[in-house]
Amino acid sequence: MSYSAPLKDMLFNIRYLAGIDQIAQLPGMEDAGFETAQAVLEEAAKFNETVLAPLNWVGDQNPTSWKDGMVTATPGFKAAFKQYTEAGWQGLQHPVAYGGQGLPKTIGSAVGEMQNSANMSFALLPLLSDGAIEALLTAGSSELNAIYLEKLVNGQWTGTMNLTEPQAGSDLAAVRTKAEPQPDGSYKIAGTKIFITWGEHDLAENIVHLVLARVNGAPAGVKGISLFVVPKFLVKADGSLGARNDVACVSIEHKLGIKASPTCVLQFGDAGGAVGYLVGQENRGLEYMFIMMNAARYGVGVQGIAIAQMAYQKAVEFARERIQSRPVDGSLPAAGPIIHHPDVKRMLMTMRAYTEGCRALASVAAAAYDAAHHHPDAQTREQNETFYEFMVPLIKGFSTEMSQEVTSLGVQVHGGMGFIEETGCAQYYRDSKILTIYEGTTAIQANDLVGRKTARDGGQTAKALAAQIASTEAELTATATPDALVMAKRLAAARLAFIEVVDFVSGNTKAHPNAVFAGSVPYLMLAGNLMAGWQMGRALLVAQEALARGEDVAFMQAKITVARFYADHILTKVPGLRDSIVDGAACVTALALDAF
Repeated sequence: MSYSAPLKDMLFNIRYLAGIDQIAQLPGMEDAGFETAQAVLEEAAKFNETVLAPLNWVGDQNPTSWKDGMVTATPGFKAAFKQYTEAGWQGLQHPVAYGGQGLPKTIGSAVGEMQNSANMSFALLPLLSDGAIEALLTAGSSELNAIYLEKLVNGQWTGTMNLTEPQAGSDLAAVRTKAEPQPDGSYKIAGTKIFITWGEHDLAENIVHLVLARVNGAPAGVKGISLFVVPKFLVKADGSLGARNDVACVSIEHKLGIKASPTCVLQFGDAGGAVGYLVGQENRGLEYMFIMMNAARYGVGVQGIAIAQMAYQKAVEFARERIQSRPVDGSLPAAGPIIHHPDVKRMLMTMRAYTEGCRALASVAAAAYDAAHHHPDAQTREQNETFYEFMVPLIKGFSTEMSQEVTSLGVQVHGGMGFIEETGCAQYYRDSKILTIYEGTTAIQANDLVGRKTARDGGQTAKALAAQIASTEAELTATATPDALVMAKRLAAARLAFIEVVDFVSGNTKAHPNAVFAGSVPYLMLAGNLMAGWQMGRALLVAQEALARGEDVAFMQAKITVARFYADHILTKVPGLRDSIVDGAACVTALALDAF
């Protein structure tokens, strides 16, 4: 099937929930109002629907290939990437000073969702370049940035992030890759990195690897990690490419999904040492890499929304066409399309409500990011930064776990045909699984939520968010419509459960860590569910007002219905999660190890 970008929903979020016209009042964002957002998204929809989406199934059937250290991309990818870069999509939200368009993340996030819906394997390439650009903008020297940033921003070169090693998965304290200082200020890099997405390919003329390594004599653990730029081809003084650097792709992985995206094993320094250049200061590499990781974690959350959207569209298409059984209410004289059946409607509504809730949350978080980086008032910047940082593990963790449920439901809607690869929906199910794993598993996101985002400040940020949710509940109650009253009731119950969990987490993380971390992922799911539900409550308020004015009646009525479904069928899970976290911790660790 073809992809159809959900422009109306994206623009609804950008306009009413994220407040794009307020963002356009920030310094440097003056040209980024609603009209700009609409024009950019419409152009992005055309490109992604017509250029990237047709290559998605092709990539699954004809994965990237490796031979003699060279990786060849899926047929059609090279031409598509050329179109992508020439149209300026890589530089959409990067600084004008380096050739970008300087648009806000609020717009860039929606464009990113389209790319990932259309072709997630392809979209991983620009996503990683985005992270490399952000890391260099934050910590790179003026000399380094002068060499690399413009060509990364225009897509002439692409970027990667090299963290994982065979003996060091998520535990970066165990990184062993070495960096030896050289008289000219460069470093010789030697080591092996695994799971490097788009670490080798034939789509761009150079690849800029950002590599974590240890300088000789550095402290043990994470405090001794530095960050280096290691280009595939060395760059001459005039900016042209020189000799091939000592970095080689020794293999690519054979994977469950995202098969058109090469996942590489990279060997640095087999022929004497790869030439690398320090980013920022020695031993601060993890700090800098977290900039890349946070950008990527948000981006992976958006990937979850994107793949869920695609699964929903395909399931709706099938449900409209598949004839099977007479409706239970006798509304048709004979067998009809399965979309008439209540359980199929339940599955489709679940898919849609999850996707719309997570999309709204991601859009609002993107707006907070823009305010955190551009607002003239320091306190406002700090407040928005705190909001955004709290949301990142939720967007990454909840949206990707959500995508697993939604893509699974997509297969279920198809019945037996869903289990057949040629139908196409199985690819979304397979592709989505990696999202809960890479850029930090769901448990790692949950650890971040527990430690840095909740326990560190005694739950103050979490409770401040709960207070904002209570304000939305009051607004809903004041409208007194049946749908708003139900949403207010469900939000209140979920909010109170959230507060109880926040108290449990902040009060027990040090004294009873096993009890808290036994429920860390359920806490993340609870918080993500509530925050997405909060945005659906806000959306319901906007839609009711628009409906009263007679604006876009069908869309606004559907928005209210989906929000009501979210309240009754998804928000209602939150109190049960509270019980499992607060009351169920002991039984998680009670079983003797030899009894497993």
